[in-house]
Amino acid sequence: MSNIPETGRTSRVTVRLIAIQILVFSLLLTLGGRLWYLQIRNGQEYANEAKSNHVQQVVEPATRGSILDARGVPLADNQTRLVVSASRTELLKMKDDGKGVLGRLSKVLGMSEQEIRNKVRLCDAKTPQPCWNGSPYQPIPITDEATTQQALQIRERSEDFPGISAEPTAVRRYAAPGNANTAQVLGYLSPVTDEEIQKAKNSNSPLLRSDQVGRSGLERTYDSDLRGKAQVNRYEVDNLGRVIGQSKSEKGQAGSSVVTSIDARVQAVAEKELDQAMKDARKERDKNTGTNYKADAGSVVVMEAKTGRVVAMASNPSYDPNAWVGGISGKDYAKLTGKGSNYPLLNRGIQGQAAPGSIFKVISTAAAVNAGYDFDGHYPCTSSYSIGGQVFKNFESQSHGAIDLGRALEVSCDTVFYRLSHDEWKRDGGLKPKADAKNWFYKTAHQFGLGDKTGIDLPSEVTGRVPDRQWKKDFWKANQVGWCEQAKAWPKKKDFATKLARENCLEGMKLHAYDSINYAIGQGDTLVTPIQMATIYAAISNGGTLYDPSVGKAVITPNGKHIRNIVPKPHGKLPVTAKTLKQMDGALAGVATRGTAAWRFGGWPQDKIPMHAKTGTAEVYGKQTTSWFATYTKDYTIVMTISQGGTGSGASGPAVRKIYNALYGVSEDGGIDNKAALLPKPQARLPKIEDDGTIQAQAIKPHTPPKPKPSPSGSPQ
Repeated sequence: MSNIPETGRTSRVTVRLIAIQILVFSLLLTLGGRLWYLQIRNGQEYANEAKSNHVQQVVEPATRGSILDARGVPLADNQTRLVVSASRTELLKMKDDGKGVLGRLSKVLGMSEQEIRNKVRLCDAKTPQPCWNGSPYQPIPITDEATTQQALQIRERSEDFPGISAEPTAVRRYAAPGNANTAQVLGYLSPVTDEEIQKAKNSNSPLLRSDQVGRSGLERTYDSDLRGKAQVNRYEVDNLGRVIGQSKSEKGQAGSSVVTSIDARVQAVAEKELDQAMKDARKERDKNTGTNYKADAGSVVVMEAKTGRVVAMASNPSYDPNAWVGGISGKDYAKLTGKGSNYPLLNRGIQGQAAPGSIFKVISTAAAVNAGYDFDGHYPCTSSYSIGGQVFKNFESQSHGAIDLGRALEVSCDTVFYRLSHDEWKRDGGLKPKADAKNWFYKTAHQFGLGDKTGIDLPSEVTGRVPDRQWKKDFWKANQVGWCEQAKAWPKKKDFATKLARENCLEGMKLHAYDSINYAIGQGDTLVTPIQMATIYAAISNGGTLYDPSVGKAVITPNGKHIRNIVPKPHGKLPVTAKTLKQMDGALAGVATRGTAAWRFGGWPQDKIPMHAKTGTAEVYGKQTTSWFATYTKDYTIVMTISQGGTGSGASGPAVRKIYNALYGVSEDGGIDNKAALLPKPQARLPKIEDDGTIQAQAIKPHTPPKPKPSPSGSPQ
């Protein structure tokens, strides 16, 4: 028996009962508080959510706005097509996950079952294209090229095709007016992803599962303007899914149209001439390799010199953006992204980087003057220039005696710029730079806008590279381990790659004399893009103003009543005096009349339309030379480049001349036919807008080059 007194036991029982009462009271209090929170504090919110469980919404996608050229001609618009789509949600409810339905569908559409299955599978890191990268709850388009007969079969036999729809739908069309493809500038669309929907939830432009969004080019830059707002109709339904009433709906609005500065006629000529120049280059023999030039890629930019507006921008290789409409096929995707494709999706006008060669010498000229050298001074143009045991030759070892900087530009004398840059490198301290080193040649390049984006209204622009002292240090830090590992093979291996790795391992952080010498003529590690050089040469033409290049000109609402003009914006001035700019302008005119480009501008009406030019032939390790041709008049700037294409004037020169001929209506003998001129003056006005908001488009006619004037005897001159 226990020795505990009775009173003690009673006391312990009492304590336990009190504890239990407190616990029960606390639980009741917590439950009551939670009920108050759910029913009173947040009661309305949860009531609304419960109510929404009985509301179904039907989304009617907005008609996407058009992208127009400067004359109102559609570059991208919409056309009604019969689109066959599959509901993945409905298919997965079936025992066989919809395989039977898709099999029957393949027979109606004349497509393989595998092709259809690939289109409805979801994209992930392991799933190759084609696949669906949009919302899994959105109808997935199988084809946008269904015939009326195919659509009728699907609709009339709906019991055989549950989850399959065939509806007339407005789909994107890239019109290519007059063969102006404009693919990389326009971009393309693809379905919105769930991640993008969540990200845009609280933005000014929320996304719906039915939306298509721009993935590149103007489609991406102006996506929120072009997309419009989908109409959302909400219906109240009972537990059986029957409509019992209509709830609050959101009114939709068609997307706005974007008018661009592109002229479809000039664009077509630019694309054609670039393509022909590359074909012609492939017929020419490379003296260094003994093989024909590969001419594997190229770009041309036509820009208004006074505003920075882009009139044409062509990139080669190119592609048909219509391939993306309705979902891209695996075959087409491989053509655009495979190793042998040479990446036609790249807009080489803003993403193609290469050493600029001698078109860079306008920057070196400005740098030399800023460093204190007289533009009109006399500088020896010898056939070669030596430092230590290295010999740097002039082009084809030519010698022109003592010449000024203007003449050095005209004949593109490398050795003049070698000396100037080398002298400045030594003045700055050489391998042991002074604390107050001026670095004029590098500083001036940055002031010209190199090493930075131009600000063009196209996505994914690259910066290029100015290989100054800081870049050398950063690049060495990033690559030191790899270089030093490769250098371990020395001295057993003494090939060029191992020798270079050893040198970079030991002294890659230093700016050597040969770095500055190569840099002065646009070689070495220097990289630029065509749009950067077009911006620079346009600034020389217009008196020194560097503009943000622009393609968009105005955004116009569907009713045509509201216009948001996109005004050209300057971002800086060239770091030269008015006197120096005038001297450089005169020298570049000399390039076109008596210098390295003169043979390409024979018969040009220089007295009426003064032409200015600079040729460039850039050497690239392991590849054939890159052709550059930079030109301008008082109205336009044209820059063309062809990778592995040969010399500047040789490969790019004829094509650039033909583009100018088309702009001004100039024949090969120098006659001017104003009726044949496509755009003798930049077009400032917007296209005419009708009362109903329709933008009036001008007719597109194939460009016909003007004929030479007949001689008095009636035969061509």
